[in-house]
Amino acid sequence: MHNHIPQVEILSRPPEQLEGEVLWFVMRDGELMVRFLQERPWLPSHHAASAYRLETFEHLYMGRLEGRHCFAVPADKRFIPPSGYEFVSLRSLFGQLDLQVAAMAGRASQLISWRRNHQFCSRCGEKASPHVSDSAMVCEACDYTQYPRISPCIITLVIRGEEALLARNAKFPEGFFSCLAGFIEAGESAEQAVHREVHEEVNVRLGKLTYYSSQSWPFPHALMLGFHSEYVGGKIQEDQDEIVEAGWFRYDNLPQIPRPGSIARELIEAWVKDCKAGRYKNKKGDDSGI
Repeated sequence: MHNHIPQVEILSRPPEQLEGEVLWFVMRDGELMVRFLQERPWLPSHHAASAYRLETFEHLYMGRLEGRHCFAVPADKRFIPPSGYEFVSLRSLFGQLDLQVAAMAGRASQLISWRRNHQFCSRCGEKASPHVSDSAMVCEACDYTQYPRISPCIITLVIRGEEALLARNAKFPEGFFSCLAGFIEAGESAEQAVHREVHEEVNVRLGKLTYYSSQSWPFPHALMLGFHSEYVGGKIQEDQDEIVEAGWFRYDNLPQIPRPGSIARELIEAWVKDCKAGRYKNKKGDDSGI
């Protein structure tokens, strides 16, 4: 199992007085405002919102990142970024941002999207307002409280010794492969979802599952639970709906895979490391399809 040391404090209410550096996660249509210094993206960090002409926008407090207060700011299409800054697709920035900064940027994206999409009560249709202390919207008429939507998903690397099963989703470009993934159904455990998704998508049977780690994936609001899974049998048969191509790849001859910063990449790199250390040498599964 793999664990990250948490450096993020998730909070909903800002302190009465802000002190020290502030990180501003300014979002516009799924893009984050950054500037590039030495080819690395940097966030605006002056303590005053007016330094970036942000005082007219809503400021959503998200917590602290290594002691620095963090705010999500939903900018509109008319907003012109300050000199040196630009809006860049958040998805493209994953792998360039520090992992914890990327996690907080994902929180900003999800909070802004949720606030935009939940301005009215889903129960009675009346106007909803922000909760006084929680990340929630409260109906002004019936008092129903709505919290941000989080969709649990599984993602798994199917392992057959020094080979792993990688697949190309119908939405992926030619030559790009990744791990298998899918949403967890109501009433289903994460482990059950791994077995079901893999069988549905590529007709493969699994044995032992080993939990690796989780990652918030804000496209748009997923929580990915990552597993390494042991192949035990079945011939690959793509469902041709979501998965159009799949195959076994040796650790030293991989196709184009997800960029660093994604849990898919972490699952693959951890397996490659184990292969190089000899952990999977001479291990094979049964691909007879019986």
